[in-house]
Amino acid sequence: MLSLQQVSQQRRPRRTLLSLRQQYFKYLQDRIEAFKNSQGRGELMELANEALADSQQGDEQFVLTEILADDLVDRLIHRRLRLPSYNKWRKDFLPRRQAQREPIHWGVDPTSALASLLPRVEPGDNVVVFGAGAERETLLLAAHDTEVTFLDEGRTVVEQIETRMGAESLSSLFMAYVVSMGGWMPTFERELDLVVIDATTLAEASHAARSALFIHLSNITRPGGVHVIVPGTGPAAPEAYLSHYPDWDREPEPGPRRGKASRSRGVILSRPQ
Repeated sequence: MLSLQQVSQQRRPRRTLLSLRQQYFKYLQDRIEAFKNSQGRGELMELANEALADSQQGDEQFVLTEILADDLVDRLIHRRLRLPSYNKWRKDFLPRRQAQREPIHWGVDPTSALASLLPRVEPGDNVVVFGAGAERETLLLAAHDTEVTFLDEGRTVVEQIETRMGAESLSSLFMAYVVSMGGWMPTFERELDLVVIDATTLAEASHAARSALFIHLSNITRPGGVHVIVPGTGPAAPEAYLSHYPDWDREPEPGPRRGKASRSRGVILSRPQ
């Protein structure tokens, strides 16, 4: 994540990203695992038996290990789902990824606070998104090759976005966790470059839980890192939470609002260097 000063200066060295072929195999793995998770134990056993029967039709004899059995089942699911070959996937992937990098593709306001930050986002940036109302922003940031970690207190919300990420070929650098606001949070190997927080989810929590969340995420954000509070899907105003950032710098809004009563497009706050 570039600071305002770095935008006009030399960019930081970019981190190494997964190759297209690695992203393809991750796409296959996600689709196959999603299919397995949608099946009951009995259905999975039937798949295993069918895969074993297929393998025994040839003349080659081999010892069936657990790893080989899993591989046979995965191949069967691959055929059943009619998953594309690498060349076909690649031909579709490149133009689709270009479209996915546009805010409007996900229904994100192109004049929003987060959209205005996209020119400063770098591949490999360590990003956390908190709250169900910021799902569209999560998908947008993943399309820009950031390492996105999505957090929410609802298991269903987390499972839904995991499935969506896999279907959109965006899961190569994506993780999601069911967390407790003010309680358990995952640990991170390096400091955060960007944090996106859904104001709607915050509005549903207690003051103590909100305060604990802000303190935790602020402490693990690097100097120069940025927090964006987005309005989400409800009426909550991102500006209501500015008191949690007494020492941070609020960046200017991305252009004038359309009238006094227009809805907030979010607030941008940067941690002092």
